[in-house]
Amino acid sequence: MNTSDPYSITPRPDAGADVKKDLLIALGDHPFLKGLDVDSLRILAANAMPVEIPAGEVIFREGDNANRFYLIHAGEVVLESQDNRERRPEIIETIGGGDVLGWSWMFPPYYWHFDARATKPTKATFFYGTRLREACENDPKLGYALTMRMADVVIRRLQATRKKLIARTPTPKS
Repeated sequence: MNTSDPYSITPRPDAGADVKKDLLIALGDHPFLKGLDVDSLRILAANAMPVEIPAGEVIFREGDNANRFYLIHAGEVVLESQDNRERRPEIIETIGGGDVLGWSWMFPPYYWHFDARATKPTKATFFYGTRLREACENDPKLGYALTMRMADVVIRRLQATRKKLIARTPTPKS
């Protein structure tokens, strides 16, 4: 999987009607998309494909162009931030099945705020974020639904980062 250029990822050649139907069902069953109407799910499915990410693979890097996101079905991914003092990554959060990877595709300036790396083999659905931003502009109902869901992801990631910072802050001596 070449994550530096998501457009190099190609769907399986057997992506026929059954595979598309299975994808639509999988999207509707994912906690992030639960409750979306069928028309919205069809738009999402038209901009998605199943992917498998091997353990150890870097999915994206902080500062790179954010043009995609993933629904995680199984596996594990860590979000990391580089600790400039110690020159090692600091794990911000570990996410797994039922979660979302990547919110930066939706909010300007569209660059990643963390690194993401699979720590276990991970099954996910890959979405073309650039295409979905256009779809959201054309379908305000879908745009609102995805924005509200992504805002929740941003808040959770912000809270995870805050907790990490608090844990690292030394307690003042009295």
